Amino acid sequence: MPKRPQQVGAGKPGQPRKREKITIARNRSARHAYFIDETFEAGLVLKGTEVRSLRERACQITDSFCLVREGECWLHGVHLHPFSHGSIYNQDPDRKRKLLLHRRQIDYLDAKLRDKGSALIPLELYFDEHNRVKLCIGLARGKKLYDKRADMAKRDVNREIERALKERNHR
Repeated sequence: MPKRPQQVGAGKPGQPRKREKITIARNRSARHAYFIDETFEAGLVLKGTEVRSLRERACQITDSFCLVREGECWLHGVHLHPFSHGSIYNQDPDRKRKLLLHRRQIDYLDAKLRDKGSALIPLELYFDEHNRVKLCIGLARGKKLYDKRADMAKRDVNREIERALKERNHR
């Protein structure tokens, strides 16, 4: 019997390669508008053709948020485009979806959300190593306008420093 060729990135010969995280959608404006204090990984309860739709990268999470109601965490405002070949089996694209978290995490988040100015914001939607849909959510506090300006100024200064070091190293 011929030996299988070793795959690139495999740990030991004969072992399958580990899968990587595949990003579906990212909320880029969240880090601009909020201070992210903590992040959590949550699963999603999806129905019917929604996973197939996500494989087509047909999702928008920019205006979404999470709420804790009656001991359950819910995702609101996410738009999953209907699956292209789903016909009558497609679900409502704007329905609220349940998040799968541990009981302690939900209780912790509920206590933190009772503080004034805290919010639960989706940061990234992705397929994990086991091909399950996961959502990275962040416990966040809103930024004021002067905080945003300070962040932009800090980013500009770092960019100038990087340029100066790059020019210095090329000479």
